[in-house]
Amino acid sequence: MFSTITAAPAKQSVSETIAVLSGRLNTATLLEDRRAAILGLRSFSKQYPASVASGALRSLIGSLSRDGEDVDTVKVVLETLLMLFSPNEDSPEASEEIALWLADEFTQRQENITLLLDLLDTTDFYSRLYSLQLLSHIHFARTERTEECVLVAPLGIPRLVAVLDDTREAVRDAAISLLIDLTAESVDIQKLVAFEKGFERIFDIITNEGGLVEGARVVEDCLILLANLLRLNSSNQSNVREMGFITRLAQLLRSAYKGSTDGEEVAQWAEEQRNRNIYALLALIRLFLVPGAAGTPANQIAFLNDHVLENTLQLGFTYGVDLPIRTEALAACADMIRGNARLQERFAGQEVPSPLANQAMNGHSNGVPKVYVIDGLLDLILAVNSLMEFDLRMAACNCLKAYFNNHEEIRKHFLTRAIQGHKMQADELTNIFTTLLQPVPEQVTADPYRYWFAAVLMLHLVHELPTTKHLAMEVTEGDEASGEEVVTSIQTVASHLLRSVARNDDPRVIIGYLMLLLCWLFEDLDAVNDFLGEFTNLQGLIQAAVENPNGDIIVQGLSAMLIGVVYEFSTKDSPVPRAKVREMVMSRMGRDRYVDKLTRLRSYPLMRDYEILPQRLDLSLDQKLPDVYLDDTFVEFFKDNYSRIIRAIDRDPGLEISVITNGVQKGISRELVDSLRAQLEEKDRALEDFAAEKASLTSQLGQEQADHRRTKEQTAADVHRANEAVEHMRVQLGAKDHAIQNIEALVATLKQNLAKEQAEHQRSRAEAARLKTVNDGLQRAHEQELNKLAKDLRTKEDESRKLLEAARREAKNKEDELAKQHATQLESLKRDHQTKLESFQRDHTTKESQLLAQIETARKTAEQETERAARRFEAEKADLKATISRMEVDLMKANKAKTESQNKVTELETALQKSGDALSTAEKKLAEAEKAANVTGEKLEELERKLMGVEEEREGVERLLKEKEDAVVEVEKTLKEKEGEMVSMKQSMEKEKEEAVQKAVEEARKEIDSSLKVNDKTDAAAIEAATVAKASEIEKRLQKEKEDALASVRKQLEKEREEAVAKAVADAMEKAKKEAEKEVKEKLDEELKNAQSERDDLLLLFDDLEEKRQKYKEQLKKLGGEVSEDEEEEEEEEEEDGNEE
Repeated sequence: MFSTITAAPAKQSVSETIAVLSGRLNTATLLEDRRAAILGLRSFSKQYPASVASGALRSLIGSLSRDGEDVDTVKVVLETLLMLFSPNEDSPEASEEIALWLADEFTQRQENITLLLDLLDTTDFYSRLYSLQLLSHIHFARTERTEECVLVAPLGIPRLVAVLDDTREAVRDAAISLLIDLTAESVDIQKLVAFEKGFERIFDIITNEGGLVEGARVVEDCLILLANLLRLNSSNQSNVREMGFITRLAQLLRSAYKGSTDGEEVAQWAEEQRNRNIYALLALIRLFLVPGAAGTPANQIAFLNDHVLENTLQLGFTYGVDLPIRTEALAACADMIRGNARLQERFAGQEVPSPLANQAMNGHSNGVPKVYVIDGLLDLILAVNSLMEFDLRMAACNCLKAYFNNHEEIRKHFLTRAIQGHKMQADELTNIFTTLLQPVPEQVTADPYRYWFAAVLMLHLVHELPTTKHLAMEVTEGDEASGEEVVTSIQTVASHLLRSVARNDDPRVIIGYLMLLLCWLFEDLDAVNDFLGEFTNLQGLIQAAVENPNGDIIVQGLSAMLIGVVYEFSTKDSPVPRAKVREMVMSRMGRDRYVDKLTRLRSYPLMRDYEILPQRLDLSLDQKLPDVYLDDTFVEFFKDNYSRIIRAIDRDPGLEISVITNGVQKGISRELVDSLRAQLEEKDRALEDFAAEKASLTSQLGQEQADHRRTKEQTAADVHRANEAVEHMRVQLGAKDHAIQNIEALVATLKQNLAKEQAEHQRSRAEAARLKTVNDGLQRAHEQELNKLAKDLRTKEDESRKLLEAARREAKNKEDELAKQHATQLESLKRDHQTKLESFQRDHTTKESQLLAQIETARKTAEQETERAARRFEAEKADLKATISRMEVDLMKANKAKTESQNKVTELETALQKSGDALSTAEKKLAEAEKAANVTGEKLEELERKLMGVEEEREGVERLLKEKEDAVVEVEKTLKEKEGEMVSMKQSMEKEKEEAVQKAVEEARKEIDSSLKVNDKTDAAAIEAATVAKASEIEKRLQKEKEDALASVRKQLEKEREEAVAKAVADAMEKAKKEAEKEVKEKLDEELKNAQSERDDLLLLFDDLEEKRQKYKEQLKKLGGEVSEDEEEEEEEEEEDGNEE
């Protein structure tokens, strides 16, 4: 029966269970199932926080959003999350990193923090409480990020502040705790809390909780929160002051000291909490009174007006209040009056309960005697002898120091009253003068701090105030009338100091005297002399610094510093001269030991770390007396003057310090002595420099006089030479006038030539019209003849080839012969050119030196006349140039008409050449012939124009000649390729052009010779030599080449023409003509493009040359020269040629 029972199910592990619960939480659709899963996870949260967080943290946070309306589910989720932040201590997974991980999950997503803040809008107790607690845990782990998220969240701070109004204490206290954490460092959150009426709500909570006396821990938390809002936050302090909350602070203080004297018995815990509340309020008040803060003066006045100062004083002098509270109250009073003259003056009028009243009268307010606050403070400081009340005495001393602070009149008044009381022997117990000048040995041993406090108060009265120092010095001991020795107050204090050292009194008494003397003697020569009035004072002081039996570092160091002050401000007129003081110090103490004592004191912890050490009684150390030896003002004084005093012993005794006291300078200023010495040395150096400078100036004067004589003689010679030059210039000016007259005559001649050319042009135009008519008739006859000749063309092709071959061979031979002749001629011309160029350069150099002076003198006189002549010449030249161009065109047309038969022969010859085998050779021959004819004609015309322009123009002659040489080379090449065609086009005008060239060359030479007189110095030699040489070379070369080439070509072409005419007339045909014309056109287009490109290149070159020529021409005009008429004609011809092309 039992065999059918199955085995027990396997036990699930914790991790498996958590995984199952997490999965159920994610997948369950029913609220009850999700809640059950959360409850299961909560049961594991305390013991296994890491497992639960890793598996279900995001699901738990998601449940807050998904099931936020269900209060029970939200409560369970928040409890689970809180358990994860605070697991069991014995948990195997407990770790601080879990809290960081959980906080990161919330803070890295803004919506998670916003979700927790949204729960504050609900009224459910647990939702509010747990969300606040959870925010506190998150803030503790990730402070800065949490504060940022709360600030960014919509209505984050307002909702937190609104929770302060919750009547449920747990929720309210949690909100206060969270706000304390958030406002500790963030100024922005502090301002937002104040803006949301945070101060009003906090004060209301304090009032509702029973104030400082009856309030519980929540009152202390509220005061801490107020402290966070006010610490170093001037805007919030201003809000508290302006919104009247200072009055509520005064009311809290009043209730505090009244409640402390009501005599009712209070439980110990309640009394401790009351004291904590009062102490927290006093600390809060001191936050308004930070020294140096901008709002401190206004806060001090507000505390006075709202009776905060009065209530704080009453609290400080109330018997029933604990000593720490009274101490803090007096410290707050010191802060309220420090540095504020108005409050310092009114402070003395306050009345407080007498500290010396019988303790039995405590609790009876009407029976406690009242005293003024200054007397009450002196009673606390000097009349109370209790170790437990040391902090109270220290606070009272600080209160008096604040009363003296930066108020000269109060210090003088207090010191005067003390001196009067001392002289009258009244209030001996609380009079600081009586205490210091008439110490009682038994009291010194019983209460050393009485004399220490008296010395500190006296120190603050005389520190850096010559008036009070002088008042205190006037106090003496001893009745001279009774025969007693009169001893000054300084000598009396010094005597008590040395006696205390000898008696080995408590070091606090000795340190008090030393601090007082140091501040009293510093920068006061009279006080130092008073101290040195008793020789034993210095001896005893050196002994205290060197042989102090206690070996106290502070006593030895301060003794050494006092020695340094005495030496620093002593003089040679002191009772112990300055040199004697130094001798005693160096002999009995030595420099090294002096420096060592001061250095050890400076590095002593009580001095070095004074600012960070608590100056109060520490009961935990079982001290007989607290470790308080120094005063804060004196520590500052020591550290400021340490370097000066340690170097004082190294100063020469002859160098005294100068001190200004009450507007009177005392002592000898070492700076003045050094200044006078420097001035004396400077004057000596100046005298030496003056003597050297005087000698130098004397020698310079002699030199200048000699130079003046030489300059005078040279000037006279220069004037004589100038007069001669002026006379010479006048002669040259006359010569220049004669040259100008010659130029005008030349212009008149050019005008006559122009008129002749114009008449010739008219005749040429009529002849051109007649030739045009004849040409048209001949053209028609030529076409008819070509039609007839076309039939016989095929039969004559073979004969034409043979004739052409013979013509080619003969032309080739002629070309070779011409090339050789040309090379020989070119070499000869180059040699002649070089020889003439050198000769001309020498001649020109000589002429240039003679004409240079004439050019400058005559330039201004002839400039206007030359310009007018040039303008007239420009206009006439333009007309002449246009006329010549038209005449040349008409002449070319006339020549073509006269040589119609030659042209026909040329065309037929070209047609025959191109109609052979593939007609390639004939086509090329015809294209080259036509191109050569055109180019030859154009280049020859251009050459002639350029030649005339070069010979007439000084500025551009060198560049233009180069272009003409290039053109001549092209002409030579073209003549070699097709010299026959050139003869047929130029036979009729050859002789006329040659005569014109010769005539132009001669005229150009004359013009250049005359214009070179006005050329500039730098370019005249080269241009003149190049112009003459090039002109001569081109003239001879063209003459010879034309004669040779034309003679040989004329014979050959005459023969070829007769043969070609006969053959062409017989063999010409229409078909060959059409094919020849077509192919000729194609070749002409191709050659035309090539020629056009070459022409463009030449035009660019000509433009550059033209620009330079123009500049040179302008320069020539400025120098008084004149541009020739042929040169201007050449410019217009070049422009017309460019337009025609």
